[in-house]
Amino acid sequence: MSIDLRGVIVATALPYAADASAPAGLRVDYDAYAEHCSWLVANGCRGVTPNGSLGEYSSLTDEERAQAVRTAVAAVGPEGVVVAGVSAPGAHQARYWAEQAAEAGAHGVLCLPPTMYRANRAEIVHHFAEVAKVGLPVMVYNNPIDTKVDLTPEILAEIATLDNVVAVKEFSGDVRRVLEIREAAPDLDVVAGADDVVVESLLMGATGWLAGFPNVFPKESAELYKLAISGDVAGARALYEPLVAAFRWDSRTEFVQAIKLGMELVGRPGGPSRPPRGPLSETQTAQIKADMDKAISYLASR
Repeated sequence: MSIDLRGVIVATALPYAADASAPAGLRVDYDAYAEHCSWLVANGCRGVTPNGSLGEYSSLTDEERAQAVRTAVAAVGPEGVVVAGVSAPGAHQARYWAEQAAEAGAHGVLCLPPTMYRANRAEIVHHFAEVAKVGLPVMVYNNPIDTKVDLTPEILAEIATLDNVVAVKEFSGDVRRVLEIREAAPDLDVVAGADDVVVESLLMGATGWLAGFPNVFPKESAELYKLAISGDVAGARALYEPLVAAFRWDSRTEFVQAIKLGMELVGRPGGPSRPPRGPLSETQTAQIKADMDKAISYLASR
C-alpha cells in the first residue's frame, strides 16, 4: 500500500477536561480534539497523527487510545490523512494498535522501535515486520533521544525491504541523516521529524514534515513547508528565523507542555498533561512565552 506523505502532518496534542473520576482527574475532551483536528486541516495541514508522543499515548487507557484514532478519522474526513501512532513495548502490542487503526479507517501508522528497552537489530526488524503485516503503510519513527535505539541508515535499509514500510520520521536532529538515508534506502520517504531542523531537512530532500508546533501555527507551518520544498531559501529563512526559537521546544523534554502552552497563547485549547508530565517551571514558562512572543509579533507584523 502507499500513502502521500507530502505536506505537514501534525502530531496532535490531546486536550483534557477536569473530571475527578478519570485518570489523574483529567478526561479526554474528544469534542475539543475533533475540532482541533478539523482546524488543522482547514488551515492547510495535510493531516494528523493521534497517539504520537505529543498525544501522550502512554498515559491513555486502551479505550481512550482507540477513541482518539476514531475521533481523528471522523474529524478530518476525506479532507486529510490520519497516520495513527501505534508505538508500544512489544511487537504484539504495536501490531494490535495497527489493527485497531486499520479498523478505524486510518490511512497509515507511525511506529517507534520497542519502547521499553534497547532492542537489538533482529528484534527491531521483527517489530516492524509484525506491524507491517497489518497492511497499512508504515512510517518508522527514529527517535534515539528518547528510545535509546538509533535506526541508522544501514538498519533502515533493511527495514525498508519489508512490504508496506514506506517512510521514516527522522528525529535524530542530525540533518546529515536525510541524505544518508536517501542513499541507503532510496525507496524510503524521509519525513522531517524535529521542528527546529525542518527547513534544513526539507532542503536536503525530506518530502514531508510530521510536526509538533503546527498545533500552534498550522497556516504558517504549511506556508513554511511550501517555501522550503520549492527551494525558496530566502523566503523560507525569512519565515523560519522568527519561529525557530519556539520550534526548539519540540526537541526538549517538556515539549508536550511547551506546545500546549503555545496553543493557549494563540487562543487554542492546550491545557494540562497527565503524569508523568508535570507543570512547567516558572523559568520555563517565561522562556516559552518570550519565544512565542517573538513568533507572534513577527506574524502579526506581516
